[in-house]
Amino acid sequence: MLIRKSILGAIVILFAVGGAPGANAQGVFTFSSTGFKDGERLPTKFAGNSKSSPNCVGENISPAFSWANPPEGTKSYALLMFDTDARPPGGVSHWVAYGIPLSVTGFAEGEVSKPSTKYVGGQSTMKLSTYFGPCTPPGPPHHYIFTLMATDLEPNSIKEGLTREELFKALEGHAKAATSLVGTFSKQ
Repeated sequence: MLIRKSILGAIVILFAVGGAPGANAQGVFTFSSTGFKDGERLPTKFAGNSKSSPNCVGENISPAFSWANPPEGTKSYALLMFDTDARPPGGVSHWVAYGIPLSVTGFAEGEVSKPSTKYVGGQSTMKLSTYFGPCTPPGPPHHYIFTLMATDLEPNSIKEGLTREELFKALEGHAKAATSLVGTFSKQ
């Protein structure tokens, strides 16, 4: 039920910023990871590694991602990671990246755990511009939604350091389509 609400929330956000799930003549806009399957548990190596938190039990290695078939008119992408279950009712933004050029069709494992020229770093809830993995407290698994948005904006058109909410505002009327993956995580 929670995953359905999260996906519905992502669709509502997409329509609010002016896009729609879409396909081009080549097929459906797809998004995948070789590191985990949609709806399944993220491997521990993808969890955060902050020494100051006993809930951060991983290596903070970002998953590999790839995508294909962006809608016609796409000029750049935005990629977000959001924990819908953390800090109710707002959730926690783990990663905000945008200005990803059309020529980029994915990231290698570990590539976005550090700054890169392939994306503009936004600002997560933890004030970071790079990927920061789950640090799930004891209890039920949390759901981490990775959302890839195709936009009609040039890669360098949005300033760096935007929060998730600021990015949504900047993308109003510019989102062409979105697709997402959900990974769960809990300490074992």
